[in-house]
Amino acid sequence: MESWQLRFDTLEALRLSSKGRLSYCSHWQEDEAALDGCVAPVELSPYCGWVLDSLSGQAAQEASPSSTPEQSTPLPKRASAEKIPPGSHRSSSPPSSTEPSETKENDHLSLLSQEVVPAVLSSKVAKVEGCIRMYEEMHRLKAKERLRQRQEEQEQMVRAAYAQASEQLKRFDELRELKRHQEFQELQEVMEKSSKEAQGQQEKLKEEHRHRAKILNLKLREAEQQRQRQEELERLRKEEGQERLRRLYSIQEELLQLNQQIDPNYRHKDLPRIDLSAYSNRGNQICGLVSGLIRTTSEKGFPTQADVASTERALQEMRGLISSMQQEITAALEEKKRKDEEEKKQKQKELEKKEQMNSQTPAPAQQSGEKQQKEGLKVKTEESIMQWYQQLQDAAEQCVAAFSEIGNCKSNTEVKKIKTNLQKAATIPVSQISSISGSKLREVFDKINNLLSGKPVQTEGQTVSVTQHPQGLEFVCYKLAEKFVKHGEGEVSFHHDSAFPIAVVLSGIWELHPRVGDIFLAHLHKKCPYSVPFYPAWKEGTSMEEYQRMLGYEVHDSKVEEQDHFLKRMSGMIRLYAAIIQLRWPYGNKQGAHPHGLSYGWRWLAQILNLEPLADVTAMLLLDFLEVCGNALMKQYGI
Repeated sequence: MESWQLRFDTLEALRLSSKGRLSYCSHWQEDEAALDGCVAPVELSPYCGWVLDSLSGQAAQEASPSSTPEQSTPLPKRASAEKIPPGSHRSSSPPSSTEPSETKENDHLSLLSQEVVPAVLSSKVAKVEGCIRMYEEMHRLKAKERLRQRQEEQEQMVRAAYAQASEQLKRFDELRELKRHQEFQELQEVMEKSSKEAQGQQEKLKEEHRHRAKILNLKLREAEQQRQRQEELERLRKEEGQERLRRLYSIQEELLQLNQQIDPNYRHKDLPRIDLSAYSNRGNQICGLVSGLIRTTSEKGFPTQADVASTERALQEMRGLISSMQQEITAALEEKKRKDEEEKKQKQKELEKKEQMNSQTPAPAQQSGEKQQKEGLKVKTEESIMQWYQQLQDAAEQCVAAFSEIGNCKSNTEVKKIKTNLQKAATIPVSQISSISGSKLREVFDKINNLLSGKPVQTEGQTVSVTQHPQGLEFVCYKLAEKFVKHGEGEVSFHHDSAFPIAVVLSGIWELHPRVGDIFLAHLHKKCPYSVPFYPAWKEGTSMEEYQRMLGYEVHDSKVEEQDHFLKRMSGMIRLYAAIIQLRWPYGNKQGAHPHGLSYGWRWLAQILNLEPLADVTAMLLLDFLEVCGNALMKQYGI
């Protein structure tokens, strides 16, 4: 009974220990703190010392009942103090370091207990300790079992929750797939509906587009036809304007030539009784009116038919003046001729009387013949040729005056650009003509002809036309004629064979554009007066440098060019002139007469032979002239 009481006491002590006070709840948290009581190493409770003290006290009483309680009581304390681990005293009783006397007493008791009751307590202590360990092992096993059950329950709950979540996820996926399918079906229906609507709208738009395209095509065709009609009308208007303008220029040229015929300074000076000033004044007035009309129409654009009719009336009036003047001159010439015949008859009679009175010998007759031969050579050119020379010079001066605006322009950049382009278009093709030009002559001729005809031509990548400026045609004619003369005195003087290709091109241009030929002759006569032929006479007040220029010499810085160079330049220009009078453009109209044919060459040859010869000049010019066109003259005139 006592042993069972001790066991209950032991169990009560264990229950009151730190581990005995642990509460085992079936719903505890699954963490590491809950398992500390099972996993920690097995230790004695701090209260087991009191249990052992009581057990050792009871055993001592049973072993020595005659001893007093005062003597037997400390023994168990010493025994228990020996078996209690050091940590149990610190945890079960208050600290003893504060009382040194009690410490010494306890140490003494412990030594006594170690000596008296080592054998008594060893068996009981082992039993109690075994019971404690069994109790703790039992509780540890129960805790493990409960923990395993709890884990299994948790795993079952997790599996159930996982299965439930999987089912819910499947249901959710099925619901979402159903909604997506429904939305896709609705979207597909909407798209099909909109596609049908778009197709219908597109068909409507296509039909409207086809209808509008038909209307636009009709309008475009109408606009294109209208534009073509306008272009054709504009082209016809320009052609008519160009034709009227050429007609005005030809009328003006004819007027100037007719006006030269009534100039009192060049003709009929041997008829002092006839006064031609009235005819001359009226002719000058008509020429001035026509020139002003042409200048006005050039500024406005193209002349009208009324302008052409006015110039034709002026031409008829000029012809009437010429006819009246010629009638008056014819009457005066007949009167003078009659008087001259009477005087000649009277002189003949006087000569016959003198011959009868004086005997004649052969020697004096021979001397008289030589004297007459010397008297036959002239110093001055015939007046008709000088009139022709003056007409050409006047035409050149009028041409210069006609393009005074474009020639003297210095401030207007646009006009200067047009002037430069026109000059290049006129001079570059002429510079390309040489003795080895060959097939390029046709191309050069077409460029020059198109430029003079008012058509656009390409020059150094730019399009140029004489219609860009009202004075463009006059400027091009003047520069083109000047370039032909310069090319003759430069290229022909060094390469004699180049005279023929240059002459062929110039002859073809001369036939189509007579004004270029007249200005060319004016330049040629000014550069080489021997091509008239004309020997300028020195006049009082004329400086020597100016007189040298009149003779054809080049004077730079008061230095006259060398005689060899002078003769070479004159030779080149005469060779070019001799080639022109015998050649014609092979692709032109050969039915008409040559604009400046062999008759002019025959006249030049006769005139220069009738003039007093100049040292070096006359012989060289005759040789060059006959080398170039002597054969043609021989075929035309024979012996």
